[in-house]
Amino acid sequence: MKIATFNIQNLFHRDKSLLEKSFGKNLTDWINELDDLMRKPSVSLIDQTRIRELSFLTGFEKSSPRPYAVLRRKAGFLYMKGLNYSTDSKASDLTKWNGWIELQTTPIRPEATDNKGRVIAAVNPDILLLQEIEDRASLEEFNQLILPKFDCKPYAQSFVVQSKELNGLELGILLRTDHKLVSIKTHPINCLIEYEVLTPNNLTIHILSTQLQKQTKDKDFTDALRKNQANYIATIYQEQIAEDKTNIIIAGTLNAPSYCDSLSPLLQQTNLKDITKHLSFEVDCDAGNDATYHRLGAYRKGVNIKQKDYMLVSPALFEIMKDSGLNRKAMWPEKRPQWSIYKSVTNKNVAASEHPLVWGNLEI
Repeated sequence: MKIATFNIQNLFHRDKSLLEKSFGKNLTDWINELDDLMRKPSVSLIDQTRIRELSFLTGFEKSSPRPYAVLRRKAGFLYMKGLNYSTDSKASDLTKWNGWIELQTTPIRPEATDNKGRVIAAVNPDILLLQEIEDRASLEEFNQLILPKFDCKPYAQSFVVQSKELNGLELGILLRTDHKLVSIKTHPINCLIEYEVLTPNNLTIHILSTQLQKQTKDKDFTDALRKNQANYIATIYQEQIAEDKTNIIIAGTLNAPSYCDSLSPLLQQTNLKDITKHLSFEVDCDAGNDATYHRLGAYRKGVNIKQKDYMLVSPALFEIMKDSGLNRKAMWPEKRPQWSIYKSVTNKNVAASEHPLVWGNLEI
């Protein structure tokens, strides 16, 4: 039975709040200032000059000479005038108005979506745990339309559990036909789902899928919050062990390297085993001198990307681990070290994710 975990960083569209901001806080401040000036009932010459400056800084002046539509105010109502200037369509509940509004999400490039499917198809796990899915409809479309493009049969079962933050950071699971999802349990802490899966030979596997707190500017607060989350998960694991549930997997994005104190409740205060430490763990090593280098916080020597994604297993499962590995061929190496990537990954924008896919194969 092969199980994998992958922070896919959304499938077709991603919340703008999760994107890298090239201007940082400045751009947000400029947009807010421009909005405030545009709302003023009367605009002075100084305000007009500032509006022109802000329009340049935000790129607002780069408007198309042939807009899709022209929105204008008429008799106190909002109308749309199309390019053919034939009819006016009033915006109301009773009309089919073809206006537009700014969306909270931005589309992911189709090449990137394909690369997500390519890396999953290469591993082809029986159970696939995913982090950062926008919704179940997107997951099912990805499952039915994208995976078959790479000779990967669609999964028979797919489930998505929505997070509390409502920004497309949902957790999901995909299973093959001969694996049965017996139960799903949510927990008070955000981004933690407990699955009970029955394998074809009637072995019950308990899976805790999670995504811990990402790093923020307030490092101390983040570490403390992440440690509380890790401690909560460790407590659940200990309770399951006490109930003679020995086949347990904790997988997902823990958002910190293994030496971080915030992960100590899981990595140091339990008997959980990290599959990257298994002798069977395989991955294409970095090129050149980096193949013999071991960076602090990396997965292992020659795999010098900072570890954020984990698959931790109970000793009973660690003993029957047949083989395991990590696929980072759909990641874009910004700087050294370099590693082998798919030919379709030509730049950062078409990479599948900033995370590798981690997998383990259990001899059940």
